Amino acid sequence: MIQVNDTPISEAAIMAEMQYHPADSKRTAMLKAAESLVIGELLRQRAAELGLEISTENNVVTENNYLDALLAREVLIPTATDVECEQYYKLNPQRFTSSPLLEVRHILLAAAPEDDSARVEAKTLSEILIQQLQQGTSFVEAARNYSACPSKETGGSLGQISRGQTVPEFERQIFSAEPGLMPQGIESRYGVHVVEVMRKVPGQQLPYSAVKQKIADYLNEKVRRKAVAQYIHQLIVQARIDGYDFQLSASPLMQ
Repeated sequence: MIQVNDTPISEAAIMAEMQYHPADSKRTAMLKAAESLVIGELLRQRAAELGLEISTENNVVTENNYLDALLAREVLIPTATDVECEQYYKLNPQRFTSSPLLEVRHILLAAAPEDDSARVEAKTLSEILIQQLQQGTSFVEAARNYSACPSKETGGSLGQISRGQTVPEFERQIFSAEPGLMPQGIESRYGVHVVEVMRKVPGQQLPYSAVKQKIADYLNEKVRRKAVAQYIHQLIVQARIDGYDFQLSASPLMQ
């Protein structure tokens, strides 16, 4: 049993809480559940000490309700200034560009992820096709003869692609490529792709006015997370907790 300033947290309560903390092992799930219950109890106790009245629309008070009320009462959380937002924009220009546009065509050699034999065959065929295409074979004909994608009817053309329109493992490769036939096949969950980038239009820098609010929200949330971690850390070190070791340096809340 865990004691938080003499208030017990039963094993039954921990077992019930585990459903909200999926993990790779039962022990890890139990530790996460226990941590959550201990922190929730510390927040409730602190709110009671301060005489805070927690009001909600449906009269169901959660850990977040206590935390929000306590932060409002005891923690001054600064908000990002225009100067800080503009400085972040200037220091991180790569984060604020529109997606490049690619004009791409491909030949999909289908192979299920779990079918090792089919994957090897698809990779071998991709190498053969790339060699043939480098020697002048028609991409349109090769797509029509070998591709398992409906795009084979249009010579393998996928049209214009921006980020987020295809699967990540495919995008990582094509968006770092320059125009031309890619020298190696790209493996994805669907199989192996022989790809030619027909045209690449670089992304454009977005104006500060278009991303100012997004930057402010990001910086404010970052500061809030740090304030929450520090506040909970303070409650933990001031409390008497038996039956649970937070190992503060390893807890995600303290990062």
